Amino acid sequence: MPELVTSLPVLMLWAIFGYLLGSIPFGLVLSRLMGLGDLRQIGSGNIGATNVLRTGNKLAAAGTLVLDGGKGAVAVLLARALAGEDAAQLAGLTAFLGHCYPVWLRFKGGKGVATFLGILLALSLPVGLMVCATWLFGAIVSRISSVAALTAAMSCTIWAFFMARVDMIVLCTLLTALVYWRHRSNLARIKAGTEPKIGAKG
Repeated sequence: MPELVTSLPVLMLWAIFGYLLGSIPFGLVLSRLMGLGDLRQIGSGNIGATNVLRTGNKLAAAGTLVLDGGKGAVAVLLARALAGEDAAQLAGLTAFLGHCYPVWLRFKGGKGVATFLGILLALSLPVGLMVCATWLFGAIVSRISSVAALTAAMSCTIWAFFMARVDMIVLCTLLTALVYWRHRSNLARIKAGTEPKIGAKG
């Protein structure tokens, strides 16, 4: 019991750190720095790499993808190095929440796919790579970013199980549920056949 009491403040600190790091809106920042305008007024209004790509600037989209994935990975790796695996998984979860619900943007953030992938790659490289491969497969087959994201999210718990990372299954399940929740409007458009293809403007 004393160990739990001692570790709880540390976990809370890493949860806050993960959230604050995850809430940095790199897509919005890069778009403004590169003169692309307010990303929230472009395309879907999302602050992630897919919507940045709709501006036609592939460099900005690639930068957003790397930085959004990187902030999830950094949260995990720092927490693991300084406080252990529990802190790493918690920091990863809150980094994802920070991206989706950033306090700086009145809790209106992105869908979290790049951050989700960065978290998984940092937690377990084999699991992360298989989820990335699943995303790529979904993207090639469907040419729709949201379909690729939802397919990848659905696969992460399965890959964690087969890669003997059962300690990640709870986190993977939570992240999958959050990815699906954040994509509920996309699911409606997929069903209606109106979801745009990757790189489509508007």
